Amino acid sequence: MNDIIGIICIFFSSIYKSFMEFYFKEPLFWIAILLGITAPLFYPKLRGFFGEFWVRKELEKLPQDKYNVLNNIMIKSSKGTHQIDHIVISKFGIFVIEMKNYYGIIVGDEYKDKWIQYLGKNKYYFNNPTRQNYGHVKALEEVLRLEENKFIPVVCISNQAKLKIKAKNVTQLEFLNNLIESYKEEILDDNVNYIKEKLEGINITDKNARKNHVKNIRSNIKDNEAKEDNMICPKCGGILVERNGKYGKFIGCSNYPKCRHIVKKNNN
Repeated sequence: MNDIIGIICIFFSSIYKSFMEFYFKEPLFWIAILLGITAPLFYPKLRGFFGEFWVRKELEKLPQDKYNVLNNIMIKSSKGTHQIDHIVISKFGIFVIEMKNYYGIIVGDEYKDKWIQYLGKNKYYFNNPTRQNYGHVKALEEVLRLEENKFIPVVCISNQAKLKIKAKNVTQLEFLNNLIESYKEEILDDNVNYIKEKLEGINITDKNARKNHVKNIRSNIKDNEAKEDNMICPKCGGILVERNGKYGKFIGCSNYPKCRHIVKKNNN
């Protein structure tokens, strides 16, 4: 019996020794294995991080004597907190930039609540980012006490996507600076530096506040989805009804045309 136990111990000892020798000889192999296991868990955050990084690098190419760039700004208005990806301040206007690091085919319309991302045969709905960015513009309008026409909302989508969008100022990263520099009319006076300092002063940097902001967004999304499931319009509180449209049946608000909220059901 002792001989058997001894043989087993020698067997596992030799395996362990071989493993350790291989480990120290080929550490990159095990690092690759570890990355392969953990990558799916962190992939969305990594895509978001690198998307924001490349937008920052692109905006740094703008002439610094004409444009002031602020990144990852969070402000508080009367309607809550707003996290804004990028703000470019110039005499030609205040560019409010929402970055979406999507890939695949992106189909959307300025007047639709939902846009679609096609990945092969699969399609996924997401909230219209131009409407999200409009909320940021209204918040900035309030805290800076400026008129809406001083702001230029921009949605920037990664170069990996193919766009089929019917909306103004929706562009891809490679064309972002061209879009910004296409605005030539000076609509702001010499208060550009004051606006920059004002936004830097009210920027919320507290980590807990930013975490709560993300939680509130997720909660609002769930509430809106629940309202849609109960046939209550999440925008105005009206009743959602089935309608016949040009492209088939859809669910729309009974308060149309005052409210244009649409819930797409198995269309496109």
